[in-house]
Amino acid sequence: MKKIQMMDTSFRDGFQSVFGARALTDDFLPAVEAAVDAGIEHLEAGGGARFQSLFMYCGESAFSMMDRFRKAAGPDARLQTLARGINVVALSAQPKDMIDLHAKMFKKHGMTHIRNFDALNDVRNLVYSGQCIADAGLHHQVVVTMMELPPGCTGAHDPDFYLRTLKEILDSGVPYDSVCFKDASGTSHPAKVYETVRAARKLLGEDTEIWMHSHETAGIGVTQYKAAIEAGCDGVCLARAPLSGGTCQPDMISMWHALKGTDCFLDIDVTKILEANQIQKECLKDYFFPPEALKVSSEVILSPMPGGALTANTMMMRDTGTLHLYPKVIQAMSECIAKGGFGTSVTPVSQFYFQQAYANVTQGKWKKITDGYGKMVLGYFGRTPMPPDPEIVEIAEKQLGMKKFDGDPVDLLEPGIPEAKKILAAEGLPVTDENIFIIGALATAGGNTGLDFLKGHQPVKVRKKKTDPGPVTDTSPEPAPAPGPSGSAAGTKGPVCLNYKVTVDGKTYEVTVEDDTGDITGIAPADEQSRPPVKEKPKEEVKAPMPGNVYQILFDAGDTVTEGETLLILEAMKMETPVPSPVSGKIASIPVVKGQTVQTGQVLLILEE
Repeated sequence: MKKIQMMDTSFRDGFQSVFGARALTDDFLPAVEAAVDAGIEHLEAGGGARFQSLFMYCGESAFSMMDRFRKAAGPDARLQTLARGINVVALSAQPKDMIDLHAKMFKKHGMTHIRNFDALNDVRNLVYSGQCIADAGLHHQVVVTMMELPPGCTGAHDPDFYLRTLKEILDSGVPYDSVCFKDASGTSHPAKVYETVRAARKLLGEDTEIWMHSHETAGIGVTQYKAAIEAGCDGVCLARAPLSGGTCQPDMISMWHALKGTDCFLDIDVTKILEANQIQKECLKDYFFPPEALKVSSEVILSPMPGGALTANTMMMRDTGTLHLYPKVIQAMSECIAKGGFGTSVTPVSQFYFQQAYANVTQGKWKKITDGYGKMVLGYFGRTPMPPDPEIVEIAEKQLGMKKFDGDPVDLLEPGIPEAKKILAAEGLPVTDENIFIIGALATAGGNTGLDFLKGHQPVKVRKKKTDPGPVTDTSPEPAPAPGPSGSAAGTKGPVCLNYKVTVDGKTYEVTVEDDTGDITGIAPADEQSRPPVKEKPKEEVKAPMPGNVYQILFDAGDTVTEGETLLILEAMKMETPVPSPVSGKIASIPVVKGQTVQTGQVLLILEE
């Protein structure tokens, strides 16, 4: 009988796959302790979206969370995190010094294993990051990423492609301790899983650990795992109620049951696991569980959407009031994959696909090439498994103003630590390794949410039942009070006087009224004849081109801007969209505030020419 190893993914992939990675540390630590008491020795404890989401949505530091996780799990537990090649846990590709700092910081904060993947299966993106993980003294689990292609697509994502990728990893010389086949969408058919793992076992020999990671999103996760185990797999990723099944990993007890009558088994005490599950359910009883996270979504077989991204995206669509568009977006995603070069639908590429599909639905097909998708088809994240559609490449070159790139992406990046130190020093913030990495990992074209966090802007946007459909706490500023008829703001201190024009028997009077009491404090004839008519300046309304959140407002009312200058930045689906000025002029008013959710066509700014 062969004992199958397992990792409990409830506290990382489970959180991401159900809550969009938004879970507060105080709420789940008792469940970590219960899991260890039940005999679970290997747990996923962070990384992936559970890094940036802590800062962006939970109002807490991911490094602090990892320290507390280690204390709750005890000194002997194997704690694993997820890294995305040269992106590590950042929102964009990182320079070499930041990649090295990532491994050192995660080692410092109690992690023992890092699973390291590249969504494009470009082995160049795994070599340096893997070397840093090994040099830091961590277990490096190198990954081949898998999925099912949309109907009619061929040329990659078959057993031969995966075996070629594995051979490239071996030939690269990158140090590794184990190998994982990761299907974030849970769409690879079981026969393909079996053939792939069987070929890998022959290539690697009997001494190398092989792991399989999948999701139950399409309803075939347990079947995939059984196929992988029959082919020689040593370990699988499992989760526990209420963070199992649906968009999450297959359930631990279900997998234990599925292996009955075979030559393999899971070494678990089911009674203790059930007790730990009850504690986990109690910890999360107030959280809102999106219905799409709890069911089989067979449509992802045609448009592979990772479980960890599906609910993150639907959560954001709830926030922007566009959840009704999800069926159209997931359908449009199939074409984005077919024309994008077949990168695996896993972070960040899955987000590129979804962002582009969202833009195609909300703004018109290929009218806007999103930044991530455009840079991917142009080669700035590495080589896609197959060449992208030439027409899309041409559109991306034109819209982004960039040429196709065939080199190594990491060579394009300047060192990140010196710039991060400069930012921290300028803001009067402590120059620590943790703060340096936070600044580097959370920087975007529109701003730096890491810097916002360190400066005290720590919003909590965790969705719980008592506040659905809104967040528990949203520290975004409230809109400014609307001006009264005379331009005075309602709600200011002291009496507010409002001016009106009243016409009686053909004569016009200017009347001043005190807002609080209604007392008339002044009446004067309006000498319309002696006053030249006031010629209003032409107004230009700048409207939202798509639904989203106001991420940055770059000017104030009264500022002068030129045509084409970016006025503000909208954010939706982790995608930043600059809104340019249609004309040159002066900003008359800004009827929105930072953090506000807006819909397509909503007025963002008003310009005077």
